[in-house]
Amino acid sequence: MIYWCLFFLTVLKAVLFSTGGFGPLPSLHTDFLANGWATEKQFAEAIAIGQIAPGPNGLWVVSLTNLSGGLIGAILGAIALILPPFFILLVRKFYARVRYAPSTQGVLDGMVLVVSTFSIVVLANIFFNRSPDVILLLIAVISAALAATKRVSVNLILLVSAVAGALLLH
Repeated sequence: MIYWCLFFLTVLKAVLFSTGGFGPLPSLHTDFLANGWATEKQFAEAIAIGQIAPGPNGLWVVSLTNLSGGLIGAILGAIALILPPFFILLVRKFYARVRYAPSTQGVLDGMVLVVSTFSIVVLANIFFNRSPDVILLLIAVISAALAATKRVSVNLILLVSAVAGALLLH
């Protein structure tokens, strides 16, 4: 027996924490097999249907939910796929109205502080849970200095830091 609320939330979780396309596959595969909602054959069929059907390749999820839950499963799967982008559109519309309000900037500044604090905690765990490494410390300091200047893209800093760490530390 399928509990439809759990079924829907499982698909929604997989879609929310993925990057689209086949991103939900590992999560759905684990959860659907564990709950007995789908078989390996149904996964293979859903992926094959998703590959040959026109449109976005993430629609294989609707095929899977149809194969495992029938029409109700397909409807729940389609709703789960639609909700995240719809939510983003709502947030974007709301943000456009309040983007210049002082309270909005205060909330965003607070979020930056929270993310920064988490980053500091993670870095402290990296540095203090192992022997001190001069190269790791240099990469962190140089990365932080470049990020503080706001002249270099954070994505580029992360990429170069990852490559430098992989090459120099291993």
